[in-house]
Amino acid sequence: MNVGLIFAGGVGSRMKSDSMPKQFLELDGKPIIIYTLEIFEQNRNIDQVIVVCKEEWIEYLESLLSKFNIKKVLSVISGGKTAQESQYRGLLEIKQRIVGLKDCIVLIHDGVRPLINDEVINDNINSVKKYGATITVSPAIETVVYIDDKGKVSEVLERSNCRMAKAPQSFWFEEIMSSHKRAIEDNNHKFIDSASLMQYYGFSLSTVEGEPENIKITTPADFYMFKALIEARKNEKIFS
Repeated sequence: MNVGLIFAGGVGSRMKSDSMPKQFLELDGKPIIIYTLEIFEQNRNIDQVIVVCKEEWIEYLESLLSKFNIKKVLSVISGGKTAQESQYRGLLEIKQRIVGLKDCIVLIHDGVRPLINDEVINDNINSVKKYGATITVSPAIETVVYIDDKGKVSEVLERSNCRMAKAPQSFWFEEIMSSHKRAIEDNNHKFIDSASLMQYYGFSLSTVEGEPENIKITTPADFYMFKALIEARKNEKIFS
């Protein structure tokens, strides 16, 4: 069993969209979140999807699922106050709604990261089966520096050894769930993503290479890049 756990809880503050969260902004009449969900819907290795959403937008999202014929979404639930809490709520929903969790792989993904593809999803699943906890990465294309507590550059990192962490981040269900429970027991709420949580609790993280275009749409510039990439894909189909 392979389950997509998709987060659609942003408020769009950096997008400067006060009236509508960024995941619902449209391109060609289709919201960003639907572009993302369609990839999971069409992937033959994904069995079910759980979506975590802002509570006041759940009904609207459910109407979109019907409109765009998204069938794999098992439920849409409200998120928590932090990303970590929202992840845990999503995992609890999987535990309550899905059977056969012993062999269940969870792919945790951002609803505003719509430029993934089948290969990335499949590589994540295969990597978890072979190596366990896995995150999607892409090469660092600019120099990365380490800053000390005074704001000074203390180290210039070797770019060839650096990667940008992306999504999906994928795990055996029982392992990611147990790590979240340990964090709650430890009153440890500092984790911004599942990769950092898993590493903190002793899990080795394997990687799969994704495309640099697998961006997270959080600013107007990101949205225009998304638009340009979608147009480029359309042109490739026309002229191929």
